[in-house]
Amino acid sequence: MERVVQPMQKRGATVIALKSGASLAFAEYGDHGGVPVFFFHGWPSSRTMAELTDAAARELGVRIISPDRPGIRESTFQPNRKLIDWPRDLGQLANHLGIERFHILAISGGAPYAYAVAAAMPERVRGVAIASGAPPIAELEDRQGLLGLYRLMLHCHQKYPRLSRYCFRLARPFLSLRPPRRMRPLVLKALRLQPCDAESLRDSAAFEACFESQRQAWLASADGVLADAEIYARPWGFRLEDVDVPVRLWHGKQDRAFSVRIAEELVRRLPNCHARFVENAGHYSLPIRYTREILADLILVQSDVSAAS
Repeated sequence: MERVVQPMQKRGATVIALKSGASLAFAEYGDHGGVPVFFFHGWPSSRTMAELTDAAARELGVRIISPDRPGIRESTFQPNRKLIDWPRDLGQLANHLGIERFHILAISGGAPYAYAVAAAMPERVRGVAIASGAPPIAELEDRQGLLGLYRLMLHCHQKYPRLSRYCFRLARPFLSLRPPRRMRPLVLKALRLQPCDAESLRDSAAFEACFESQRQAWLASADGVLADAEIYARPWGFRLEDVDVPVRLWHGKQDRAFSVRIAEELVRRLPNCHARFVENAGHYSLPIRYTREILADLILVQSDVSAAS
């Protein structure tokens, strides 16, 4: 009998109360009855970045659950939070949904959060897929593999933290604006993207998923975006070597945000990692073009784990 796919309603958010009293917002995509995969959005971004996965998830029978991190959109800001606090919140969300075991797909700045959950609750995480993932920046001896803007932001954060926070809040009104459709080519040109990234983002749906999710994060609050940025600059609170669940790491060879050299170092440190370095793919074009392949590969880890148990 042919399986009936139940598509999720896009963009709508559900908000739950955590034990701390804080709220956590999330949206769902793909197939409601499918294999559960938690999607961790990039930075600066929010839950609707997961729209990138919707069509592939419906085709593959995957249920995508995409939460906003604390301080992003409707998720309550949590002062002084740490990266290692995230597994507690994610575990409560999984319990609320009645999901015992799950996969994780993380894009860019979502990667540290995926590693944190995998390290904290390996008994619940079947496998993790990382696309264009951020490294433990505080541990980097050589930061030349980072985007120039990231290096500048790190320098300002370390030397002039008050100025850095002021600049974030000053930028919020401008980054909350929605550029008219006719202005999008100028936006892409101003960002000085790799040709493969610019080409992928000319697709209207991809542009919306990536940049509208960013705009919504800024529109809600600069504090949540800033808190995420500060967490990236600090030690994570655990070692990559402690992440023993299966990791599928995907990285574009043309990635300017985090160079392929940095990604190769991550592979050496992760004890159970299979990597795929993709030609002619950059930071944006990799998750845009390869979402279906990444998801299809990720859910196969379920069979590996089941066979081993």
